[in-house]
Amino acid sequence: MDRATAPRTPHLTSRLPQVGTTIFSVMSALAAEHGAVNLGQGFPDFDCDPRLPDAVTAAMGAGHNQYPPMPGVPALREAVASKIEALHARQYSAATEITITAGATQAILTAILATVHPGDEVIVLEPCYDSYVPNVELAGGVAVRVPLTPGSFRPDFDKIGAAITPRTRAIIVNSPHNPSATVWSAEEMQQLQDLLAPTDILLISDEVYEHMVFDGAEHQSAARFPGLAARAFIVSSFGKTFHVTGWKVGTVAAPAALTAEFRKVHQFNVFTVNTPMQHGLAAYLQDSAPYLQLPAFYQAKRDLFRQGLEGSRLKLLPSAGSYFQCVDIAKVSDLSEADFCQWLTRELGVAAIPLSAFYRDGFDQRVVRFCFAKKDETLRAALERLRRL
Repeated sequence: MDRATAPRTPHLTSRLPQVGTTIFSVMSALAAEHGAVNLGQGFPDFDCDPRLPDAVTAAMGAGHNQYPPMPGVPALREAVASKIEALHARQYSAATEITITAGATQAILTAILATVHPGDEVIVLEPCYDSYVPNVELAGGVAVRVPLTPGSFRPDFDKIGAAITPRTRAIIVNSPHNPSATVWSAEEMQQLQDLLAPTDILLISDEVYEHMVFDGAEHQSAARFPGLAARAFIVSSFGKTFHVTGWKVGTVAAPAALTAEFRKVHQFNVFTVNTPMQHGLAAYLQDSAPYLQLPAFYQAKRDLFRQGLEGSRLKLLPSAGSYFQCVDIAKVSDLSEADFCQWLTRELGVAAIPLSAFYRDGFDQRVVRFCFAKKDETLRAALERLRRL
């Protein structure tokens, strides 16, 4: 066989040339290698309510094992619409304005692919979840990064306003916020509404931690603000809410005209989401207690973790929502965030995530993130090690 006919793999020009192995994979692998308590990656290490898998098993036994309707099982869409109305006093049509997705990450990608054309700009507030910018780039758009205020991680509306151009197509907002655990106030959501009012800019509102807001505060969903709801894709996650991140089932609520475009893309990138889990979730949602009790459940874990770090040299930053706790390491180490997380995993046996990983330029403000969505005994084991700092 000569060289002209020898088997060869064609060369590809990468669609995402800057993307490599994520920091989450790196730190989880390092944690496993060193037997560390993994407070890095954001998922629970405890089981969900057994009634939920029982409901899925019942759905399978009842024969719900074939394709569901493309936008989702009607009973689940109706349950989602009812929940939004009860919590935020906004009515969405289950038929034309609620779509069930293969997790929130797929929902965000689909919203971007449905609306962003080559050359369009999308404002992204840093630090941000790591899928946002690659999603924009896959659509041929341009991510315009605007920093949240260092230290407080609150939105700077002067900077956001200055970033708006005639090519701005959308803005992505995340509250409660990953990684900083900041929660936007009603006043800030109103400011966003006022800023966007004279524009045709779309809002992608990532609200996957909507039921993890602490200290008696309320989650300020975009659904509560008519001027935002009219232009928003509101994304949520059953995986985050019900401790089943591996199920990858999420939702998108959006006005009918936006949903119609969203579903055009949805039907060709996943088509639909597995049937028995949708039926199981629909049955489980008939009881509102599990998600209404979630703030108290996670606040207890937050408080356990924070109390365990009191008196240490780690400076606790506010944790108003989500299941993350950020700490300032300046009094503990001169290492960079990334190097400190490596050292912490190897030497003390606790894995964390550097906040610099959530910025394009690796902005280092001496802050790392822990996840407290863990069993109490897991948190206590981590705290025992962290007290050595």
